Parts: sequence; C-alpha cells; structure tokens
Amino acid sequence: MQTKVQLGDLAVDVVRKDIKNVHLSVYPPTGKVRIAAPERMSLETIRVFAISKLAWIRQQQRKLREQDRETPREYLDRDSHYVWGTRYLLKVVEADAAATIELRHSRLILRVRPGTGELKKRAIVEDWYREQLKRAVPPLIAKWEPRLGVKVARVFVQRMKTKWGSCNSRNRNIRLNTDLAKKPRECLEYIIVHEMVHLSERHHNDNFTALMNKYLPQWKLRRDELNAGPLAHETWNY
Repeated sequence: MQTKVQLGDLAVDVVRKDIKNVHLSVYPPTGKVRIAAPERMSLETIRVFAISKLAWIRQQQRKLREQDRETPREYLDRDSHYVWGTRYLLKVVEADAAATIELRHSRLILRVRPGTGELKKRAIVEDWYREQLKRAVPPLIAKWEPRLGVKVARVFVQRMKTKWGSCNSRNRNIRLNTDLAKKPRECLEYIIVHEMVHLSERHHNDNFTALMNKYLPQWKLRRDELNAGPLAHETWNY
C-alpha cells in the first residue's frame, strides 16, 4: 500500500512492506523521496522519522540537483564516451560484418553493418561496457576475498539508475552498475570493497566505517572521485 506524507513543500512517498526496518531513499534526478516502512508502523511514526531526517534529505536533494549529467548520446561520429575514466571520441565505421568495438588511441571505433540505427548502436555499446566490467571484476574479487575474509557467491552486472552497487548479504550476491566501466578503475575497486564489506556488516554504521578505514584507507577519496563525474543520461520513470 502506498500513501504520502507531506512535510511543508516536501512530499514523501510511503510504501509499507513486509520488512523489519525503515528504509529512506532520495532518487535522482530531482530528489524524489521514498520511505519503505514495516506494514504495522503508524503513519505518525513514519512522519516523525521523516522529520528527523529532513536535513539529510535536503542535503541529498541539493547534491542530486547540482550533479552534472551527460547529454544524450546519439552514437554519431565524435560523440564523447568514457572508458575507465578516459575520454574517447566515437568513430562509426560501417562494414558488412559482425559488430565490433575497438579502442585506438583517443578513438572508440564502433563497426556496424550499414544502416544500423541508433537504438542498435546503443545496445552494442552498452553490451560492450558490460563485458569490460565482467572481465575487470573477477581479479578484484579474488584479491579482496582473502583480505576481507568473505566469500562472494555471484556477481551481477546490470544497468542501475540510483546505485553504483548493492549487496545481498543473505545469499552473498553483489550487483554492480554497468556505468562503472566508464569510471576510473580505482572507483570500481572502491565499490567492490564497499559491497564486500557489507557481507560482514550490513549497515552503514560505525563498524562499517571502521572496516572501510582499515582495509581501504583512501575510500572516501575514491568515493568523491566517483560521484564528482557526470552521471549518465537517463529517462526516469517512477
């Protein structure tokens, strides 16, 4: 069941679920606020919780609204594309052969069949990014499993609009945002360590921070670098 809590000019969507704890989310690009709450929690208790988090909500909304976003990619010559933090200019080459992508100097060369449309080009490039990430992840998992004393069951790579990664500590699965292949490699490592630490500590509490400080002391710098760059252009459907 979904309802709303109005806090002055701020509307908060409330969804009741079969969960134990309250979850607060602020979604890009405009800062839409959503609270997932236990089914039996009263609306007044949810309202008090939202009020207690109002300063944090406003801060997150401000960050999202100020965050640069890429202009839509048209998949034409000289479109800018980023691979592991480096900017490449797109070069489209038509040839009667299977689609391929190659990085050469400062160019990302996309070879497609004559007449290939924009949607197909986008799908080819997105699949290529996914493969780059899938190849980069296993060595990092292997590096950090013995250091952190945890074991990852499976890693999923997918498009994610609101997160760089997520972790299900119960089944020990990690999900990673395909767009991480556009960011510097050290940012990918930060997200992987972040999610693997969640296998030991589910919450963003003092213990989680202590573990991050212990194993990746520069994690805040990497987090800031990751979030400082422009986000991918998206069409947002709530």
